[in-house]
Amino acid sequence: MLKKTLGWLPLSSKWLIENFQKKSNIDSGWIKKSRFVQLHNIDVTEDPVRPQLDLTWRKSFGRKIFGLQHDDEILAVVCLAFTDEVPHSVRELDLMCRVASTFEGSANIAVAYTVWSNRKGAGKRIMQKVLEYAKTKGLERVVTLSPLTPVATHYHIRNGAKLIALNTSAQNFEYSLKPTLKEN
Repeated sequence: MLKKTLGWLPLSSKWLIENFQKKSNIDSGWIKKSRFVQLHNIDVTEDPVRPQLDLTWRKSFGRKIFGLQHDDEILAVVCLAFTDEVPHSVRELDLMCRVASTFEGSANIAVAYTVWSNRKGAGKRIMQKVLEYAKTKGLERVVTLSPLTPVATHYHIRNGAKLIALNTSAQNFEYSLKPTLKEN
């Protein structure tokens, strides 16, 4: 029916509409079926944000790695650290994690210091799962330690975060832990 009504459009317009229809029909059922899982091993060279941080660093002093899993495939990865202050650099993050892990229970902030995805929509979904995780653990805040790139800025703002600090080597965004209308 739509193709019949498009006869008067220029070819480029027809192409745009037909391709939009194809993209809007993409199967997104995997999103609801995906699970938030803790990972014990990842290939850090796949991390486009901070590949210089080795696996031991990512798992020490209470830091954790999580993935968004569908079937046997990991669609997105987020690395979290737990502190009681907002870090402005990787060095500060490391020191804050060491202090927080010394004083059991003092960390009340989840810091997402790297996140990447292998499928459209998976990055947004894993951040939603991070927020759910933070709520269940009684954390007060979820912030990022993001690189100073337009991609990182756009990603976090598009996903609802607010810029809270712009530093010399990184920027911090904060995600709200307040219930949304969907959760009420």
